[in-house]
Amino acid sequence: MNKILIFLEHNVGKLKRVSYELITAGRTLAKSKNIPFDGVIFNSTNETIETAKEYGLSKVLHINSSSFEKYSVSLFAKAISNLIQRNGYDFILFPANSRGSELAPRVAASLEASFIADCVGFDYSDGELIVIKPVYAGKAHIKAKMYGTVKICSLRPNVFTAIPEPVQEVVVENFGPNIDASATKEVVIDTLKNEGKLDVLEADIIVSGGRGIKGPENYYLIEQLANIFNGAVGASRAVVDAGWRPHSEQVGQTGKTVSPTLYVACGISGAIQHLAGMSTSKYILAINKDKDAPIFKVADYGVVGDLFNVIPKLIEKVKAVKE
Repeated sequence: MNKILIFLEHNVGKLKRVSYELITAGRTLAKSKNIPFDGVIFNSTNETIETAKEYGLSKVLHINSSSFEKYSVSLFAKAISNLIQRNGYDFILFPANSRGSELAPRVAASLEASFIADCVGFDYSDGELIVIKPVYAGKAHIKAKMYGTVKICSLRPNVFTAIPEPVQEVVVENFGPNIDASATKEVVIDTLKNEGKLDVLEADIIVSGGRGIKGPENYYLIEQLANIFNGAVGASRAVVDAGWRPHSEQVGQTGKTVSPTLYVACGISGAIQHLAGMSTSKYILAINKDKDAPIFKVADYGVVGDLFNVIPKLIEKVKAVKE
């Protein structure tokens, strides 16, 4: 490992929180080996990039071109691969979110690089970097050594805590990829989302509902509790499959993998598919009337009771503390 590159994401004029987490992870690795680490970003503003210096990133390669105004996974992957080859980066970090999860393997394949997805930690053994990642739906962790000239990892969001460490300035260097942008076959024309709605991947606190909520008309309880916590609303697969909530809120093996500071599971039994998506949360609070529900085996705190009685009381208690 001689030179680190970090993929930076931005939205609505600011870097996503996961970008600061990646900068922190990259900074820690770079310090341990006394090597440089840079970031790469597409079509951003200098004001947005400037915030990276608060977390210790001093150089950003800016791919700023009309060819990249709309997102294209093949085009973005080619541009990043071109940057890696031209500047000699040999360790690259992506976020293990929707965008990073489709870019990272494409870049790895094009460069014939080693690739490990969804990493939650790093270690060293005999001077070699060891990558830690969950397996068996989060029931265990493995330590893996990476081989090859170029190594690529995607890091699970909300696992690497973003820790500020300001530097004096961030140098922005424009980079023009040597690729034919007109050859791209797919482009994202538009992205529709609920404005002001916090994504579960970006949230410190998530309140999720399961089959125990009994119907979509009762989901206001989950929303109220999430609002009082300033958190995001999540859902189990059963709830999404029933059409009660959108897939964007689904947490689990076939949904999103999250690691918030607090995960509140309401009326969720704790099927292994759901646990795979949230078991790395720092604290888990489970509310379920079945004392034998599997969710209690992973929960730090558990309330055995009817969620229709427990949640309103919990909302009252949180309100009282906030006042």
